[in-house]
Amino acid sequence: MAILLLLLPLLVSAVYGDEKAFIGVNIGTDLSDMPSPTQVVALLKAQNVWHVRLYDADRAMLLALANTGIQVTISVPNEQLLGIGQSNATAANWVARNVIAHVPATNITAIAVGSEVLTALPNAAPVLVSALKLIHSALVASNLDSQIKVSTPHSSSIILDSFPPSQAFFNRSLDPVMVPLLKFLQSTGSYLMLNVYPYYDYMQSNDVIPLDYALFRPLPPNKEAVDANTLLHYTNVFDAIVDAAYFSMSYLNITNVPIVVTESGWPSKGDSSEPDATVDNANTYNSNLIKHVINNTGTPKHPGIAVSTYIYELYNEDLRPSPLSEKNWGLFDANGTPVYILHLTAAGTVFANDTTNQTFCVAKDGADPKMLQAALDWACGPGKVDCSPLLQGQQCYEPDNVVSHSTYAFNAYFQQMGKSTGTCDFKGVATISTTDPSHGSCIFPGSFGKNGTITNGTSLAPSSNDTSLGCPTQYFYRSCSFTTSVIIGAFLMTAVFL
Repeated sequence: MAILLLLLPLLVSAVYGDEKAFIGVNIGTDLSDMPSPTQVVALLKAQNVWHVRLYDADRAMLLALANTGIQVTISVPNEQLLGIGQSNATAANWVARNVIAHVPATNITAIAVGSEVLTALPNAAPVLVSALKLIHSALVASNLDSQIKVSTPHSSSIILDSFPPSQAFFNRSLDPVMVPLLKFLQSTGSYLMLNVYPYYDYMQSNDVIPLDYALFRPLPPNKEAVDANTLLHYTNVFDAIVDAAYFSMSYLNITNVPIVVTESGWPSKGDSSEPDATVDNANTYNSNLIKHVINNTGTPKHPGIAVSTYIYELYNEDLRPSPLSEKNWGLFDANGTPVYILHLTAAGTVFANDTTNQTFCVAKDGADPKMLQAALDWACGPGKVDCSPLLQGQQCYEPDNVVSHSTYAFNAYFQQMGKSTGTCDFKGVATISTTDPSHGSCIFPGSFGKNGTITNGTSLAPSSNDTSLGCPTQYFYRSCSFTTSVIIGAFLMTAVFL
């Protein structure tokens, strides 16, 4: 076995070492206000997302994804698994309807047959491998098997004794399914789909797993987890689980099947029993995960070997059942507003929001002008935004309307507050945008100006004795509404607009 463990990384590297890892995203649809397929695709393209996983094979979504180049993993829902696994005709019809009807315009690259079937739907386990084979046979008949891989996502809970990774193994009761399944993946050049959730491992560890270890935060050497059998150091839970899966396969004599993580993420909100489901932790986890994956870091056992990963998930799904965290795994709200701005700045990076880390706060389309004016009053008053560029004759005076002026003020406040959570709302009339609202000689705070220099919004906040904020008639559209009553209500407005 020791020789096998030494050869394992060489075998995997020889077959998959040249592939570059990617970040994709899962698209759930349990939303009360689900965006249209065209809106979803627009968001994906704006965020440089080129790999998605659908939990079904929705026709409208597949049509919207056509001719975009986005690589799509479609799914056979669990409720359809029994029928497909027992009928060649049913499998062939499914492929004809959901694959052949859409390729090549829609770039379907994989089919996920079921989801966590062995743990969520064990009564269907006996037909799982049959379903994969029948779907694959239908692809072969249409000469699509080389471009579309077939697999099935597993919960990481099928791995027992996952630490140290070198001692991990799949639940032995699942061998009658796992052995033929892995042989199928091996023979077809496919990959093991694995759902990896360090959040749950951390929550269930009774404080044995440090939070920093779950979040990819740097650890001092004496805090790293060491596999005593291999002397490999593990700095995060994610890598340990992935390597545990590799070792589990090796014990079944499967050494050249790669792993794709079909789900991983962290919730941004939870109930009282989930104190670590926070925006900060979700941002930290997903930001660090994305960096870890796209750098082709690999794992301690297989450094440099791609572990492509799909973030769970694109949208918060408010219709999901309790607990509260189940509704809050998304990177975006239904209206496309980021739940948080990921800590990513590299040019072209997926979900970086902008290639230069430029994000702006702008007035929402269709917002009530009176609400905009009130929020504008606050920003240029209690909000301490320097609105002098909005003076008549100054560079940002035109266009002279409440939308343009409030956008400038909202963004200036957003930038001076370090783009922190909750500073671009203004009672619902503002939203975050990745489009630079600068125009002509009016360079907005946070923008790279024509000379490439960032305008630092932090410097825009005037001091308490600054006299530039006189009667705001000069700054505001049409009326001077910053009155004594507004000054008296400044503290109230802080709560109202932020």
